[in-house]
Amino acid sequence: MYPHTAHAKLSHWRRTEIRGFSEMEPQPDYSKWNTNKLIDRVTYLEQQLKEQTAKYKSKPQSPPRKPKNARVNREFDPSKYSTRLIALKFAYLGQRYNGLEFHTNNKTPLPTVEEELWKALNKAKLIFPTPNPLLEPGEPNWEGCEYSKCGRTDKGVSAFGQVVGIRVRSNHPVSRVHTPISAEDAAITEDSRGSSNSKGSEIASPPLDPDSKHLEDLAATSPSTGSPSSDESLSFHPINDEIPYCQVLNRLLPPDIRMLAWCPAPPLDFSARFSCRERRYKYFFTQPVFTPTIGSAGLLNQSRTSDSRAGRRREGWLDIEAMREAARKFIGLRDFRNFCKVDPSKQIENFERLIFHADIEELDSQHNPVGYVGTPGFQQYQDPDEAPGWHLLDDSIRPQPSAPTVYTFTFYGSAFLWHQVRHMVGILFLIGQGLEQPSLVDDLLDVKKNPCKPQYEMADDAPLVLWNCIFPREGSGNREDALDWVYVGDYTGEEEGVLKAGGTRGDGKHGMGGVVDDMWRVWRKRKMDEVLAGTLLDVIIGQGCSSSSDEGDGDSKYGKSQKVFQGGNGPRLVGKYIPVLEKPRMESVEAINAKYAKRKGFEQSEELKEQGFRRVVADPDDGGIE
Repeated sequence: MYPHTAHAKLSHWRRTEIRGFSEMEPQPDYSKWNTNKLIDRVTYLEQQLKEQTAKYKSKPQSPPRKPKNARVNREFDPSKYSTRLIALKFAYLGQRYNGLEFHTNNKTPLPTVEEELWKALNKAKLIFPTPNPLLEPGEPNWEGCEYSKCGRTDKGVSAFGQVVGIRVRSNHPVSRVHTPISAEDAAITEDSRGSSNSKGSEIASPPLDPDSKHLEDLAATSPSTGSPSSDESLSFHPINDEIPYCQVLNRLLPPDIRMLAWCPAPPLDFSARFSCRERRYKYFFTQPVFTPTIGSAGLLNQSRTSDSRAGRRREGWLDIEAMREAARKFIGLRDFRNFCKVDPSKQIENFERLIFHADIEELDSQHNPVGYVGTPGFQQYQDPDEAPGWHLLDDSIRPQPSAPTVYTFTFYGSAFLWHQVRHMVGILFLIGQGLEQPSLVDDLLDVKKNPCKPQYEMADDAPLVLWNCIFPREGSGNREDALDWVYVGDYTGEEEGVLKAGGTRGDGKHGMGGVVDDMWRVWRKRKMDEVLAGTLLDVIIGQGCSSSSDEGDGDSKYGKSQKVFQGGNGPRLVGKYIPVLEKPRMESVEAINAKYAKRKGFEQSEELKEQGFRRVVADPDDGGIE
């Protein structure tokens, strides 16, 4: 008998046993059975089935095998870890986000940067917020984290040097918990070793002291607790042995949000908002800002341009020198109520802000597509006496670019009002197009002459970047950043406490999964979009009639409607252009604030109005809130 035949017979025997008769018994003919006999048979079989089931259940069952490398969910006990206050510097591309700040009970169509940051910090178990039953699960909760932010960027705005302060989990031995001490107290470090100190101490810098060199002295400025674990505490280096915060967070954040650096010892009273003394913004634009129009319709009208060579300049090209002249008028302490959006909920009455630097800078970029703008019929300047042809001015008279050039409006200031930079840039674009004179800036800064803001459009959000946040040394007289940043890629050498710059493969900066590799992938995807679209433009221009002989008016269907550029991907048609100072005016700031207070029910009590809406001490530092 073959094995498979024996197995088949055994299986048949088991089935027949359950039915209550042996394998050798013939199959009964139930059609000849009466009702009582059939009922007895069914009862017997049910009893057999119960007995067999009871036998099977009585056998001990082996526990299911766990899959290999299965994670065990353990309760995370914050009391087992020490914490420390640090500063984080990070960057983000803002087009996919509804701004930096998350607002409770205000759902936005896009996520905010704070939401992504909060999720990454929580997933890494780096923060231990105080539970808040009023918040929905998953909502950012910074209570108990000593969280502060430097600038509140709006929807679509990017940041390359955003800074937050936050208390995070540390690798420091848990015996060192933690009453902060100043640098003066650190002077008794050596004397205190071996003595008992139940509170311990936390590493921190004095208030941005000009003589502090904390990256070199952090380990030495940490007194021992005198506990049995003091040797472990003394051997802990606050940078080398610490959690690699930037690397950990970059593994959890989206690729267009990247941690750049962390500061291990911010001052004891550090606030990313109030300790910052300078915010730097850059607004990017191209020259030309939109595609020039071939034909006579593309030449600017001399009556509305400040260019000394009026009639020769083609639309789409900006007068950079006129904009630079206007931009420098912003420098100094100025009242910017006509260059911002008023937020009545804050009841702001002081609109003076200090601008340190305002200029236009050209980016040192390589050659790029869209080279057709340097060909006849599209270049910036043309001799109006040469009609109807397209004979260009000699390059020795005025050099002309052969491809779009990238520029930035660059502004450094102590603080900025809501949408201030975008309003400033919007006015500069009007001046660059020849629609307004540089003197318009003087007129709008004169709040006695113009107390109410004209209703003009601000610039687009996408090209704006919060470039950097500066924390200078107190009383140093300069505006250089004094925080000791440890950047991604700064790794320790063989000698303890010695930092070397640059980094190597796997250091969080270079190599697969490093911040450079991640950002390269983001850049290349968008660069390919630029190259393909720009090359296609060149292909389209090169097909059909030559641009040198095309006298057509590409905008004839729009009549004489004025094109106005505001920083977006193309111009906007506004019909007949109305100068800014002739546009309808908004109400005064005082009237806007009073209406809001009345709507909120504070019209009868100045005291409540003061408590509810006005700062007790006027605070000109509202931070960067673009």
